[in-house]
Amino acid sequence: MATIRADRRRTKAGVFVGTLLGAFLLAGAAFAQSGDGRQQGWKLEPNVEPPSYAVIEPVKTNLNIEALVLTCEQAGDRRVLQFQLYVSPPGPLLPAGSNPRELRADPSAQMQIDGRVYPISLFFAEDYVVLADAVADRVPLVSDRLLDGVQDGKTMILRFDLVAKDRGGHRSFDGEATIDLKAAPGGSAVAAVRHCVDPVAKPSARSAWPPHPSGNVSG
Repeated sequence: MATIRADRRRTKAGVFVGTLLGAFLLAGAAFAQSGDGRQQGWKLEPNVEPPSYAVIEPVKTNLNIEALVLTCEQAGDRRVLQFQLYVSPPGPLLPAGSNPRELRADPSAQMQIDGRVYPISLFFAEDYVVLADAVADRVPLVSDRLLDGVQDGKTMILRFDLVAKDRGGHRSFDGEATIDLKAAPGGSAVAAVRHCVDPVAKPSARSAWPPHPSGNVSG
């Protein structure tokens, strides 16, 4: 079972995610709701351009998932994007009615977007689960291919094999979450967060140097 060291947990997004989730769940009037009262649509980090994270709730799930977060993380000398799953109440990711003692040591997952399956890996931190399909500098991340699918897609279905079934090695998905990717603001929210990994442009030495008033630099 993959884990993430605690010293990687408290990034900029991680520091604010508790407050963000609380505000997100209280701001029901600002979002469309599903039949069970869950909020639909991405909630972007406010007053930041580009935003460093966006939050969305599943419209349907049999898991103890509070929200899925698309967030920027530092990986060496560059930034990458991760999907982080937060659960409620705090504890392991579980299907409804399951016993935590029955969790398997080698859980697995897949992401399906509009019928197309994307293999993903699970990485467990202290208070969230990372979903990723690539790694850079030992930091799990979401590839551009998968981000394109999320940005352009309509429906995401997350499937998990979390509970040990028998000793014969049989595997089957026992947890599922459905996310409406097209609920407003839809793919534009994902596109906005993707800009947080853009390299910061640095002025060249020539452009930084004040030009001579006449337009020529004397020798």
